Amino acid sequence: MNSKTLPIAAMVLVTVSSLFGGYYQSRPAKASGAAESVIPDDLKQSFEEALEVTQEEYAGTLDLEMLGKNSIQGMLHQLDPHSNFFTQKEFIKIQSEQQSRIYGIGVTIAKRGDRFYILSANPGSPGQRAGLRYGDAIVAVDGKAVEDWKQEEVLDHVRGEKGEAVDLTVERAGVAVPITVHLKRDEVKLPTVRTVFMTAQPGTGYIGLTGGFAAKTEEELLTAIARLKQEGMQQLVLDLRGNPGGLLDQAIDVAKIFLPAGQKILEVRGREGRFPNRIFEVPSNNVPETLPLVILINGQTASASEVVAGALQDHDRALIVGETSFGKGLVQSVQRLSYGAGLTLTTQRYYTPTGRLIQRDYSHISYYDYYMNRKGAATEGTATAPNNALYTDSGRSVYGGGGITPDVEVKPMEARSFVANSLRGRVFFGAFEFVRQLVAGQIPALRDYKINDTQYKNRLTQEDINRFPVDDKVLTAFRQYIAANKPLYALSDEQFSAHKNYVILQIRRELMSAAYGPEAGDQINLAEDPQLHKALEKLPEARLMADNVRRAALDK
Repeated sequence: MNSKTLPIAAMVLVTVSSLFGGYYQSRPAKASGAAESVIPDDLKQSFEEALEVTQEEYAGTLDLEMLGKNSIQGMLHQLDPHSNFFTQKEFIKIQSEQQSRIYGIGVTIAKRGDRFYILSANPGSPGQRAGLRYGDAIVAVDGKAVEDWKQEEVLDHVRGEKGEAVDLTVERAGVAVPITVHLKRDEVKLPTVRTVFMTAQPGTGYIGLTGGFAAKTEEELLTAIARLKQEGMQQLVLDLRGNPGGLLDQAIDVAKIFLPAGQKILEVRGREGRFPNRIFEVPSNNVPETLPLVILINGQTASASEVVAGALQDHDRALIVGETSFGKGLVQSVQRLSYGAGLTLTTQRYYTPTGRLIQRDYSHISYYDYYMNRKGAATEGTATAPNNALYTDSGRSVYGGGGITPDVEVKPMEARSFVANSLRGRVFFGAFEFVRQLVAGQIPALRDYKINDTQYKNRLTQEDINRFPVDDKVLTAFRQYIAANKPLYALSDEQFSAHKNYVILQIRRELMSAAYGPEAGDQINLAEDPQLHKALEKLPEARLMADNVRRAALDK
């Protein structure tokens, strides 16, 4: 082999294959023998030679662990888009998140532009006790500059073992020099129910179950429902938009809340003889929750959240509003590997109570297109194939093989002509930069907008909103500040006039987040959400469906 003429791409490919073979040889004896029995000697020799050449000749930095991981990922993605390999560190992290528990400093970190900012510090967390606040820009962790890091790297360095110390250096608006705070990591809760409040529509509650399905999701949802009932809730909007899924048993437990005993929730079909088919039903529920229910879904509603939406739609227990869900209906079994690594391997498929396959077709598209470019991708058994129709308990037509199709389709705010282009991002980032200075008391003539401490609230009142009015004075200051300090985000007179309401919305959202916490900011955004508006509008239909289900149960 002539290493000087061998294309780099081919070298990496062969190296990856070599590392894959080596990985299996590092497993226990039984697995090792199995691997050796299917790898021809000449292929193994080529792999080993390619690895040796690469280690000796490659001009860049060679990360063998990363090459090994990517080799296994590449193999698995030839099978399906959802089988994955995890290093020991990644596997531990996933398990902690599924238990709704991590150890860190209790702050929300997000990238805005080219910097990392703290958006909130959880009440009682190490971050709040240390005085970290909305708008603090992270510049270093344990003395290491973060300017070239990815967000995942920042989070990994902030998290760690309980009781371990970490130093965080931040730049604060209005403070001349960076501030370094010394913190000790502690347990941080990761709730899956993120937002709970009574809407302006009388008797209507909103619950945002947007953080996946983890060990305490059912408990969190029941607590949220009980709280809202105490506040007068008589009908509910359950938001599953952006929910990526998680623990199947928790999705089943969530569906059980709303369904009576004996009703089917899900069928799981697997490889015959290895992973037998299994039907999940409601074992006992003499008093199911009968609130009229609308569920919101979108293209990022996936897996376990599709199980909930599909079951409640098939039994006519909820009206589904929004956009077609992601279409992830493959079941991954967790395989623990040597050295603490893990593998999630697809072993079964999800089917809704009517027999709909949730998974969309991935056989003729690339891995990238499967996740990032869904338009035009073929899906089997969607509404374009009427002969494949299935029927809900009341006889409504539903279709499988392409996610959960909503009963009422509504495009999100982002689909409008203005927010679909670059202006949306400019307003979003510009509003954050401006409010960061505003709440630090750095905008002349608006010193009364300074916020020293966030007063966390889960329910905004009009009085709270009126405390920080977004009036002409604020809008003028916004445009002046952006033009002078962040010209990339500046708007022309025509752009500002045409989209003034959107500018007001984003500034108000940031102000409420700074003053009352991220849940308050979410409530501001939801107030202008066309999908939520449609859900509220459709609640009378959901009430009729709930009444029909209740009467049918009494007739049995």
